[in-house]
Amino acid sequence: MESNQKAILKQAPLFFKINAIQQQIIFVALLLFCSTSVVSPPIALLLGLIVANLSGHPFLHLNHKATNILLQVSVVGLGFGMNVNNALSAGKEGFIFTIGSIFSTLIFGTFLGKWLKIEKKTSHLISCGTAICGGSAIAAIAPVIKSDEKQTSIALGVIFILNSVALFLFPAVGHWLDLSQKEFGLWCAIAIHDTSSVVGAASKFGPEALQIATTIKLARALWIIPVALLMAFIFKNKSSRIKIPYFIGLFILAMAMNTYVSQTAIVAPYLVSIAKIGLTLTLFLIGAGLNRNILKSVGVKPLFQGLLLWIFIAIGTLLTIMYFN
Repeated sequence: MESNQKAILKQAPLFFKINAIQQQIIFVALLLFCSTSVVSPPIALLLGLIVANLSGHPFLHLNHKATNILLQVSVVGLGFGMNVNNALSAGKEGFIFTIGSIFSTLIFGTFLGKWLKIEKKTSHLISCGTAICGGSAIAAIAPVIKSDEKQTSIALGVIFILNSVALFLFPAVGHWLDLSQKEFGLWCAIAIHDTSSVVGAASKFGPEALQIATTIKLARALWIIPVALLMAFIFKNKSSRIKIPYFIGLFILAMAMNTYVSQTAIVAPYLVSIAKIGLTLTLFLIGAGLNRNILKSVGVKPLFQGLLLWIFIAIGTLLTIMYFN
């Protein structure tokens, strides 16, 4: 998986050339700036995109691992600001949406892949990334279906591009349609690809939206396991191990401590504040890993499939929430 990430995130030609020390100073300065309260998650992502394409990422080889670890720690930290009872209520409501959206997206993605004549494994990876939880789903499914580096890289590129757009687009649409925090939290948990952008968009919308979105998205991520088993059956691969997102258990433990252990209230606000800073830094790193090489590697047809799938799940979920929920 790391080799796939290195291939797609390979440093693109920069707009201006500077030496390595200057590059590191600029990068670290922006990283520290993103740890302040002045910078929101979407702005952090934008700053990452700018630095990736203007001066470059001096630590690109560490970016994937750092992003994963920071995101997982941040999500666990957010659990200290949530209540188990409220999470269970949100989880029950999102369960039907989750099942319906996952399998309808996978089915529609299969038809789109055949219609657009996209290579089968690439099409399945894009569908799984859209249906479940973006890059994490692709990372789990890729070894199961034995996709090669190019297939995995294309799928990751599609998800990275659309996921970045979602962080800016969804809050704007949510305010425009005057969605409640409950409606927005449910919508972005289902329709935005990666957990990082789900949490970033929801935190910008409000605290209730954040709790609902985080809970539903993490419950949705567990569907990696049955979907991976299904893909192993379809692609006749019984030997691959499935990557399980164990950090979700720590998130549940954090929520339980916040709900049932009264002493947790002393440190919980500080842990949540640190987690939100961690999330902002995560989005900066995600942006810093995106450059022009991604657009070049993706191609028109896979990006078109990802876009149509995203429109399908976003509009379908939104209409259901607004008129039938």
